[in-house]
Amino acid sequence: MITGRNQFSLLVSDDVASVLKNLHPTIKMYIRTGLQEILVNPYSGKALKEELQGLRSYRIKRYRIIYRVRPKKKQIEIIAVGPRKCIYEETFRLLDNEPL
Repeated sequence: MITGRNQFSLLVSDDVASVLKNLHPTIKMYIRTGLQEILVNPYSGKALKEELQGLRSYRIKRYRIIYRVRPKKKQIEIIAVGPRKCIYEETFRLLDNEPL
C-alpha cells in the first residue's frame, strides 16, 4: 500500500503486481509515474461508462491503468493494467468474475 500527499492509499492486488513485474522496464517507469499522478490527483483519469461505470482509466502511451476511487475510505484500488487494445475487455471479465 502506497500513500499520496492527499492521504489516499493505493491498493494493488497480487494479480496486478505480477503483471507489473513482467513489463518492460521502460513501461514500468511510465506506469510508476502514472500511479504517482493518480495518487496526487485521483480524478485525473477518464471516467468510464456503461458496464465499467464507476471506474477510471489513466492513459500511458498504449497502456491504461484502470482504477476505482473510494473517497470515503481514501483508497484508490488498481483494477487492471495493460495495453489499450485488450484492457477494457479484460477489466469487464475480471469484474464479472468478482465475488459479491
